[in-house]
Amino acid sequence: MNRLPEPPGTETTARGPLAGVVVLDITRVVAGPFCSMILADLGATVIKIERPGEPDYARDFPPFLESDGGDRFSAFFAQYNRNKMGLTLDLAAAEGKQLLKRLAEHADVLVENFRPGTMDKLGLGHVDLQHVNRRLVYTAISGFGQTGPYRRRPAFDNSAQAAGGLWSMNGNPDQPPTRVGTIIGDLAATMYAVIGTLAALRHAERTGEGQLVDVAQQDSVLSLTESAVVSYTVEGKTAKPLGNAHPFVRPYGLYPCKDGYVFFGGYTDKFWRLTCAMFGEPEAADDSEIDTMAKRFDPEVYERRIRPLLNRWMAQRTRAELEELAGEQVPLTAIKDIGDVVNDPHIKARDMIVDVEYPELGTLEMFGQPIHLGATPAEPRGLAPAVGEHTDTLLRAMAGLSDDEIAALRASGVV
Repeated sequence: MNRLPEPPGTETTARGPLAGVVVLDITRVVAGPFCSMILADLGATVIKIERPGEPDYARDFPPFLESDGGDRFSAFFAQYNRNKMGLTLDLAAAEGKQLLKRLAEHADVLVENFRPGTMDKLGLGHVDLQHVNRRLVYTAISGFGQTGPYRRRPAFDNSAQAAGGLWSMNGNPDQPPTRVGTIIGDLAATMYAVIGTLAALRHAERTGEGQLVDVAQQDSVLSLTESAVVSYTVEGKTAKPLGNAHPFVRPYGLYPCKDGYVFFGGYTDKFWRLTCAMFGEPEAADDSEIDTMAKRFDPEVYERRIRPLLNRWMAQRTRAELEELAGEQVPLTAIKDIGDVVNDPHIKARDMIVDVEYPELGTLEMFGQPIHLGATPAEPRGLAPAVGEHTDTLLRAMAGLSDDEIAALRASGVV
């Protein structure tokens, strides 16, 4: 076989910590593509496999980059599929199944996010591909996992927020529960899938044995519910929506100021004393009713004494003035909208907004890679592929096919 080519614009990726790792990405929308994108940013060669004529439908998600000639490309899709190579393959066709197995022979990881049992019915599940490549790490992301009574249920992000308990405890008191404002079920599953994949890769390197990595969105969301589980199992308390309040830590929440809101979390004795001095009333720290953290945690004392004091202090200043005043003394942060964040000098200094030039479409600015490695930095600036962009190159390099064989497969609709 020939050496696998690098995706366009990813030359530095070859020096990443996962350089040489080959990932077959048979995923759609976010949870799967985001998982493989992180692996790609870290240097893996990721091959996005889509069905001919029925590609990842996230390609139709707004917003779009548009050329003068009317061509357009989904920026949503581009963000989660950067640094990948594109291949089309019909896994329902016998020739498509055989080609995937040939690709799997030379792969280290396969990531899929179909409903459990789908790949098994195709003869391409974990057990099937283990016979092809014992070292293959098979990462399966789903709504409810590969086992259990709910395993075959369809699911979206909101399904996980609902079933994992998060939705029931989010929102404002005495109001209907509110979903978290981002696709936290997908994103949490992404993180655990990456962790599981890397752990399984390490095991495969040591033993030569791959394994199934089973990550469920419901499980992932449940793990994000902080103290809700132990509060229920120990004290029988069911978490309810608290708005911007914390179940027991005070002061720790949102406070209005001249031009918006800030988060303030100065609840410890040290931070509270610094806060009182910072706002010019150091004597408040010695008030016998609120001079200890335990006293400030009391809901009645907090509402009667602490909240009015903080509201008065905050109302006199803007977000920027409060951040400057707090500086490195106490945890106080302006509540920023996404425009503020994109233009934040600290975010820019951390390289968390990156730009990629798409030929004829223009420049796309998107979030960077939050994993910062000193010796082998991630490279989040690669392009996302067009549908099947690298099909011929990959089938030659990984499956050893000739141009005539590829042409015949394309004519029959297999690729």
